[in-house]
Amino acid sequence: MKTILVAASLIHVGTGLLLPRQGTVDSPRLPRQIEARPRLQTAVCSSITSSEELRPAIEAIDAGNGQLSMALSGLRSTPYFRLYSVDILASCEYLPQDLFECYSDTCEVYPVDDDEVPKAIRSTDYDELDFELDGWGRWDMPSNDYYDIEQFPEGYTGYDGSIVWDYIHRKICFEGYGEGSNHWKANFNKAVSGVHSIVSAQVIRGIQERVDDGEPFTNDEVWRDPSAEFSRRMGTNGETPLAMENLYFTYMLLLSAVAKARDRLLADCQTGRIDHETASTLTKALSVPLLENPAIEVVAKKLQENSVQSASDLWEARMRSRELLRIINCVQCNKCRLHGKIAMMGLSTALQINMGRDGRGEDPNAINRVELAALVTTLYKASRAVDLCQGMKQ
Repeated sequence: MKTILVAASLIHVGTGLLLPRQGTVDSPRLPRQIEARPRLQTAVCSSITSSEELRPAIEAIDAGNGQLSMALSGLRSTPYFRLYSVDILASCEYLPQDLFECYSDTCEVYPVDDDEVPKAIRSTDYDELDFELDGWGRWDMPSNDYYDIEQFPEGYTGYDGSIVWDYIHRKICFEGYGEGSNHWKANFNKAVSGVHSIVSAQVIRGIQERVDDGEPFTNDEVWRDPSAEFSRRMGTNGETPLAMENLYFTYMLLLSAVAKARDRLLADCQTGRIDHETASTLTKALSVPLLENPAIEVVAKKLQENSVQSASDLWEARMRSRELLRIINCVQCNKCRLHGKIAMMGLSTALQINMGRDGRGEDPNAINRVELAALVTTLYKASRAVDLCQGMKQ
């Protein structure tokens, strides 16, 4: 069966329907540069969630996200946060697939030259490699191949990853724990859906950038209107009505994990494990007030309260967290695979720090370089996703 390239690196799942092809699009321009935005009106917050429990945190994020995004953006150019050793050619173990090779510049990635990887990063990744049978995340075996996410940023690639997302939601997430279920398994599902929303926002931004730059779309690229795609993928009347609430939910979980890992990250800056240039930028990012706002802890506290009640079952969360990383090997767009693995490792690390083995959390000092880098990188992905939503809602 011939694979047809349609839109999106990893698209919103459950969307077997395609929008009709459209001609020239006159859509609102999204700002390339992230700017601090004023707090959204209460009515806008209400359109994102009906949960009174989440609303204070959402308002805090809307008020402080611009500042955090600008602070985190500087980290993307540093080797510590942009270089990852990934097995791009790993085989898919979950889904029967036709052999598909991406020859398009939009979805292919290439490793950097060996001399571009600092020796400290390479040696740290090798030294910290440890197999844990019941661990939270299992990253690829480090090799000489490192990939640069600044050289190959996330965005709109023309790849349709809906089959993979459908598998994640049906097979890896917990069945029978939907919205309103007061259980850590429902929290896990919602956090995964939040990563899905992050990816959808990346795709929408990429479509907008194509429109802004006047780049033509191919005949096979159906989704060309960023406003229509936002309404379909992220809107409260779209195919996933809770997409934005899920995004904020996961963002809160990531914020809480980074806040808990602050002392570890600052210690690494002091000891030289993180180079001086990166340390200066990271220290400023970690001082942003949003990370200290108690309102953002609502999701982590809820997750912990639910987890301690059934701590003996948390192995199921760890197992599924590992599977989230492995299913990304079924993504047949290499750029999407690279960013998908980082996002899933970022989520895995957030769950690890906030839940731990007994529901009370885990010591951030036990987290390795790849996990820390992926966590902060995924936080930035979430921050940019919220920034896009704010721009589209206003």
